[in-house]
Formats: sequence, structure tokens, C-alpha cells
Amino acid sequence: MQPDVQLAARREWVGLAVLALPTLLVSMDMTILYLAAPSLSVNLKPSGAELLWISDIYGFLVAGALIPMGAIADRIGRRKLLLIGSVLFGIASVLAAYSISPAMLIGARALMGIAGATLLPSTLAMIRNMFHSPQQRSFAIGVWTTCFTLGGVLGPLVGGILLEHFWWGSVFLVAVPVMLVLLMLGPIFLPEFREPSEHRVDLFSVALSVTAVLAITFSVKHGAEHGVSATLVVSLLLGLVGGTMFLRRQLHLPQPLIDLGLFKDAVFAAAIGANAIALFAWVGASLLVAQYLQLVIGMSPFAAGLWTIPPAIACVVGCLGAPALAQRMSSARVVSGALLLTAVGLAILAALSAQYGLTAIISGMMILGLGVATIVTLGTDLVLTAAPPEKAGAASAISETGADLGGSFGVVILGSIGVAVYRGTLVIPAGVVPAQSAAARDTLGGAVDVAAGLPEPIGKYLLTSAQDAFTHALQLAAGAGFVVLLAMTVFFAWTTLWRSAAQRHSISQGEV
Repeated sequence: MQPDVQLAARREWVGLAVLALPTLLVSMDMTILYLAAPSLSVNLKPSGAELLWISDIYGFLVAGALIPMGAIADRIGRRKLLLIGSVLFGIASVLAAYSISPAMLIGARALMGIAGATLLPSTLAMIRNMFHSPQQRSFAIGVWTTCFTLGGVLGPLVGGILLEHFWWGSVFLVAVPVMLVLLMLGPIFLPEFREPSEHRVDLFSVALSVTAVLAITFSVKHGAEHGVSATLVVSLLLGLVGGTMFLRRQLHLPQPLIDLGLFKDAVFAAAIGANAIALFAWVGASLLVAQYLQLVIGMSPFAAGLWTIPPAIACVVGCLGAPALAQRMSSARVVSGALLLTAVGLAILAALSAQYGLTAIISGMMILGLGVATIVTLGTDLVLTAAPPEKAGAASAISETGADLGGSFGVVILGSIGVAVYRGTLVIPAGVVPAQSAAARDTLGGAVDVAAGLPEPIGKYLLTSAQDAFTHALQLAAGAGFVVLLAMTVFFAWTTLWRSAAQRHSISQGEV
């Protein structure tokens, strides 16, 4: 350690604990609804498309707004934006808890997503400025990554405990006391940081980035629900054009929202992609598994939440063990191995059987969590150390955008595959009226609700058929994810290992 490097004092470590609160909460809110989905289906009666929007509009808006919020944090002050976002997040959480319709809940979740986007870049960027020692900063980033990863794992557990005693809206009220603590302690233990620049945030770039993310997302969801149509083509083109205009505009701005020069480093770019695809697998699989535990195996929300503890432990091991592995071998090798490990976890889920259902689910999710946590930890550290301190907000937004967008697309793509397979394989018995048939085909929760109100032979047949169809859907969705992860493993290894080795060999041959 260099003698002139300032070490963190007690205030910085307490500040890290304060920053861990919103990090854990924002991540937890991406998965806390999973176990509440069956209860939501009964009380608010959303359609299949509405249920997917309720689940993933939060993650999509977090991802869509992260880049502009990171730039805004650098300009106006990271602590200031953090405190503003905490107030907005608390208000939106209360609105979500007391929603009386699917539309109201979707709107509240959207507001939570925008608020969440103000919190994450500020927390990670402040760590970059608070810890100057590389060793201390790596440890602090590991703590942040553990909270971010663990939040997604603990979401179903916390949700299950609350649903055991309260109504579905209670899962959102967890945010209120956390935000109050942040508002009280933040001004005391968190220093303010801002970029010394007179340039304003380019609002047109903000609009382009959010439009691109939401339009592409809508096209994917609309296609999964209704197939190819003019609406799908128009929204997809809007997203692609908006994204292209955004990237081109960044090249000509004196202070762009994203420094595209960072992506000239092939390892950096590949790490961002690996980060996104890992969360794609984790979040998408978690959504299906939560429903499987409750509606197929028949667990209570609390019992299903308890079974998330083993994967949570695996995530902690991955977050804290990744830096140690990276000291023994290159980060590229560690991430390549972690991607392959993630693919193995999905393969176990795809091999799900009635006899070993719970064993396959838990072991698959543990392996999946270990791989994903390792990838996220090293990827985040790479992004932050590559960026100058004054650009920490924007740089952290790049890392988190990739992670959140990957997780949200996991919900859309793997969830949509699951919905399509479920509807295609479900067999509706004779004697079920059209309205009941439509409800049963829409979601597994709807089928369980309909089956409970039917006479014994018909209801039992419908329930068994729906559970078998959902099991088949989970298997195929996990299989599709396995193929994607295997392809990403090969691509990442080629980009960071094989191509680099070939370049070194070429240089050595030229010197000879």
C-alpha cells in the first residue's frame, strides 16, 4: 500500500453501512413480488400481460433511468440526489402497497423504478470517492455487491414472511422505515461529491435513453403476448432508432451521459455483457421458481421464502470469494468459469423432474447464485476502477444499467417463454366455462383459483394439468437460458482469453 493513500476512518465505514440500506432495498424490490404473485392474481385479477408488467416495469425503469440519474448525481451532488430519491421511493412504496387496481400498481411500481434509479448510482459512486485505498475500496465494493446480490435473493424470503401474516401490499411497506433511517443518517455520515463542471445534463439524451429502453422492452413483451404485429415493428424500430441516436449524440457532447471510450477496452465491454446475461438468468429463473414452489409443490409463502436461504448463502460466498480468486488468477478466467457454472445451474433446472423437484430447484439455484454473484462482483469492481473519480456516478450507472436491464429482460424473455409453453400445453377439461378457461390459461395462479371452485373430478384434473404444464414451461425456459449462457461463456472466453492470447502470440512472432 502506498504511504500517501488516505485510509478510510470510522465515518466512512459507518457511511458504507448507511449506503448498504438503499442498495439492499432497491435490489430486494426486484424480487419481493415473486411470492406475492399468486395473491395478486386473486385480489387484483391482473391479466397475464399485466402481471408481467407489475413484475418487471420496476426493473426496466430502474435500468432506463440509471444513466441519466448517474450523470445528474455527478452534477448536482450524489448525496443530494440520494436523499431526494429516498423520499420519492418511500412515497411510491406506500402507493404500491394500497393499490386498488393493476393499473395503479403498475404506475406505482414505475414511480418506484425511477426513484430506485436515483439511489443506486449515488451509492456506488460515493463508495468510489469515500475509499481511496485500492484494498479498502475493493472490500467496500464487495460489501456493496453482496448487498445488491443478496437483496434479490432475500426478496422472496422477506416477502414470504410478510405474506404469512399480512396482505400482499405489506411487501412494499418495508421501504418506508429504511428510507426514514437513510434520511436521518445520510446527512451526518455521507459526504457530498459532485463533478466540477459547468455543463448541464443533456435532457435530449435523457429522453432518448429512456425511450430506447422502454420501446424495445414493450416490443419484446408485445410480441410474446400477441405475436408479430405492426405495433411490435413500430415499437422495436422506435427503440433501435432512439438507441442509435443516443449513442451518436454522446460522441459529440462535451460532457456525455456515457463515456463510450470505456467500451474500447474489449475486456471491459465483455464484462458488462457477462454481468447483464448473468442477471438475465438469475432474475428470470427466480420468477418461475417462486411460483413453482408455491403452486406446484404447494408450499406456503413463508416456507417457499425459507428455501431461498441456501441460494442466498451461495451468493454471499460468490461475492466475498470472487476477489480472493481474482488474486490467484486473472479476473477473465474467474468470470469465464462463473459463466459456465451459471449455465450448469440452469441445466439442472431444465432437468427438473417430479421425483427430484425440490432437490433440483434448490441445487440449481445455489449453483446459479454462486456463479452470478462472482460475475457481478468482479464486473462492478472493473467498471469503477476503470473510471476517474469525478465520473464515478456515470460509470456505476453503466454497470448497474447492464445488470438491471439483463435482469428485467430475464423476466420478459424467460417469463414469456414460460407463459407460451404453459398455455400451449395446458389441457382444459370438459365442463369448464369459457371465462374460467380463459382465467386458467392466463396464469398458473388463475388455474389454481379456478380449480378450487370446480367439482372434485374436474377441478383435480385441471389443477394437475396446470401444474404439469407449468413444470414443462419452467424446464423449457431454463433450457433456453442454458443455451444463452453457454453461448455467452464461449464469447466471453474468446474475447478475453483466446483473442488476447492470440494477440500476444502474434506480437511475439513479430518481434522474432
